Amino acid sequence: MHKSEAPGTAKRGLFRIVFSRTGIILALILLQVVLFMNIPSYLGEHMNYMYGLLMIAEVVVLVYIINSEGNPAFKMTWILFVIALPIIGTLFFIYVKFQPGTKLARQRMSDLKIETDPYMCQDEEVVRSMRASRSANANLAYYLSHQLGFPTYRNTEATYFPLGEDKFEALTEELKRARKYIFMEYFIVEEGYMWNTILSILRQKARQGVEVRFMYDGMCAITMLPYNYPEQIRKYGIKCKMSNAMKPFLSTTQNNRDHRKICVIDGEVGFTGGINIGDEYINRKVRFGHWKDTAVMLKGDAVQSLTMIFLQMWNVDEKRAEAYSKYLTPKRPGFKRELGYVIPYADSPFDNENVGEEVYFHILNHAKKYVHIMTPYLILDNEMITTLTRVAKSGIEVAIIMPHIPDKWYAFAVAKTYYKELIEGGVQIYEYTPGFVHAKVFVSDDDTATVGTVNLDYRSLYLHFECGTFIYNNSEVDKIERDFQSTLAKCHKVTLIEVKNRTLVTKISGQVLRLVAPLM
Repeated sequence: MHKSEAPGTAKRGLFRIVFSRTGIILALILLQVVLFMNIPSYLGEHMNYMYGLLMIAEVVVLVYIINSEGNPAFKMTWILFVIALPIIGTLFFIYVKFQPGTKLARQRMSDLKIETDPYMCQDEEVVRSMRASRSANANLAYYLSHQLGFPTYRNTEATYFPLGEDKFEALTEELKRARKYIFMEYFIVEEGYMWNTILSILRQKARQGVEVRFMYDGMCAITMLPYNYPEQIRKYGIKCKMSNAMKPFLSTTQNNRDHRKICVIDGEVGFTGGINIGDEYINRKVRFGHWKDTAVMLKGDAVQSLTMIFLQMWNVDEKRAEAYSKYLTPKRPGFKRELGYVIPYADSPFDNENVGEEVYFHILNHAKKYVHIMTPYLILDNEMITTLTRVAKSGIEVAIIMPHIPDKWYAFAVAKTYYKELIEGGVQIYEYTPGFVHAKVFVSDDDTATVGTVNLDYRSLYLHFECGTFIYNNSEVDKIERDFQSTLAKCHKVTLIEVKNRTLVTKISGQVLRLVAPLM
């Protein structure tokens, strides 16, 4: 067991945050919020006229929200905000909804999809093969390929890792074998044994002439890494950047974090799943008990999709054209029936397609025997609640494994507000007693599974950049189900009596926080 961080270290970390560029950015954001709240006092004698105009603006905003596209839960949160705080709510909605930065980011992502489409073509023979099996998954494959540009592949080996330490061991071995390039994209990177080991390999590979690109989400600059960390890494010959860096202006794009975890090596090996780069993910540092996480490694044709998904995100803020063809790998000839079908997919908050949620809905709606789920968070919209309970009421076993030791108390408090409705609807809920479950897994009927980064909460399903891998008729599906059962043996089943006996504080805090659940 490893010792927790010393108090002196924690103080130094806080000092660094407050007096760093990140601290200045957060201070400027806070200043803007204060300015919004004090606008009425600045208007003085003109307040009556301005108040009338703002009331008209409030009505216009409410009409706009009601008639706009999107999830009703988000609409209700905005409506509540605007009605409760008319002036602040109205001005804030106008500010965040009509920023040019958001529109530019959306357009850039659209352009990048067009650029990469020629490298994401669907092999129609694969589709015909799936349709010949009369599988409902052929419909999902059509949606993902024709609507979103994520092809279905055969000839792809999948290896499932039930723990972070298993994935870490395989990852380091594959990194050492890299000959041409290494692409890595992670939500969290924190200095420690795991990152130091990976960085040492990346430095060595860069010295050998291997092209290394490393990208992590800008939120890491708040508490984990210095703001200028990419500059430090570039000194080793590694191309490094923060995706969606924190900026000193309130922006909706800062709410759209890059939650993906992708590693591609030579276009031949790819990794994804829930595991970030930090020592708790491989249980070298204990934070919330035992950390249960999962990942999948792909070898073969399907890796090309992960390559293109990475390059799309990398090039969001690049002006030079990308040489995509340089990173392609030849497809393997023929079909290996035993490998089944593999579909890597990605989700973006800018394309009006809730890809992660659609994959989950598909698995639930087409299950015949069971759907088994592992997720760290449970903050659900009405559609997901309805689907989970309807499937369970149809005689299909629906079981969800949640953490017993949460990493965020407020998210856990909200999650518990859904327990009663789900359990009464026939959904079985378990909590992993040894610690924290960070896995994002759906497995069904011994033949279908998905492993990725998509949590069962609003942020993952609607606001973040996410990714995952859908697997069908591959032997690793059985391994995923066996891992679920092994994890279940270490869980406690939640009962209605327990739900009813929650403390008053837990009940009230959960119900109040549920009002803003879409923003959590």
